[in-house]
Amino acid sequence: MPDRGSSTLLRILPLGMAATLLLCLFPPLKARRQRQARGQAIIDSASEAIISIDSGQIILHANAAAARLFDGTPASMRGMCLGQYILRDLRTLDGPGKHDGDPPFGDINQKVRLTGRRATDYTLTGRRSDGAMFPLEGSLSRIQEDGHSVFTIIVRDISARQQMHEQLARSFSQLRELSSALQTIREEERKHIARELHDDLGQLLATLRGDLTLARQHMDTTLPLQALLHSMDGLLVTAITSLRRIASNLRPRALDEGGLYFSLQKLRHDFLLRRPVHFDLLADETDLVLDDARSTAIYRIVQEALTNIARHAEANNITIALHRIDSSLAITIQDDGRGIAEHELEKAAALGLLGMRERVWGLKGSIHIGADNELGGTRIDISLPMHAEAAAAPMS
Repeated sequence: MPDRGSSTLLRILPLGMAATLLLCLFPPLKARRQRQARGQAIIDSASEAIISIDSGQIILHANAAAARLFDGTPASMRGMCLGQYILRDLRTLDGPGKHDGDPPFGDINQKVRLTGRRATDYTLTGRRSDGAMFPLEGSLSRIQEDGHSVFTIIVRDISARQQMHEQLARSFSQLRELSSALQTIREEERKHIARELHDDLGQLLATLRGDLTLARQHMDTTLPLQALLHSMDGLLVTAITSLRRIASNLRPRALDEGGLYFSLQKLRHDFLLRRPVHFDLLADETDLVLDDARSTAIYRIVQEALTNIARHAEANNITIALHRIDSSLAITIQDDGRGIAEHELEKAAALGLLGMRERVWGLKGSIHIGADNELGGTRIDISLPMHAEAAAAPMS
């Protein structure tokens, strides 16, 4: 039979084992609590607004920066629905089935699962305690705590950035309008100078040549004088030819006299005189009956494209197609030259390409310049709306 001491030892042995177990577990538990406290202190002192929520989008914790951002306190935010402070967008205010406090992200588990562990750069709308709205940028992450998902949202007020973007957008729009106005003014000046050269100076030179011809016919001249008059006539012919070329470069007469179709045919003819290549111009005259602004812009775009091909492409085949598609005019310019590299499209010195883009944008159209998979060179695709509203805006 066991003695009293043995019985007492048996009775206290389980208690000793429990104490020993507690002594073994206490340091890790204490270290864990210390780590959690340090982490919480870091979050609370962070300058970024940080909010922790559960899978039901109920706020578990909000740091001081988040409370300041939403004009609240960490204690007042705790236990509130996230939708009270963050909206997916302004439509959640008035949309069907949407009420204050509704979750702004729907099924947040599904959203995180679809986007990976993080879903960054959301565009959000924040709502302060007084109801004032402001733009937010946020990121979302998830961790597991005791078998439950805890989501951490970091948000930033981007009101200043949005205002800067709006100012930049307005400045960009104004620059576009200025560029379009300058293009219009330049074309009007070109047209005026070309008309003056052709109608005034051209007529004077033609008249002078006629008078010189009459003088040669009605006077007795010596051989030296005849040679001088012949030389003068040659100089006049050269001057008239140069004048016509200069006037045509300023403003092609075919554009005013025959319209866009015939001016493009003339452009093709002149190009082939300088470059022996295969050149297809695919267009229907009826598709190119346009107003002066669009006719001039399209002519200049094609002219600039041909200039670039002549200077850089070393092409043997060129195709230019212009066709109406519904209420738009589709323009395609292709060559089989050396092509254009991606970095060359954005070079500061690529003023020709920039001018083409500005002309297209001035007509509310779209343009894409890149490699041509069919011919192996460069391809330019342009779409210009042809309805009345798409006409270039009048310049003040």
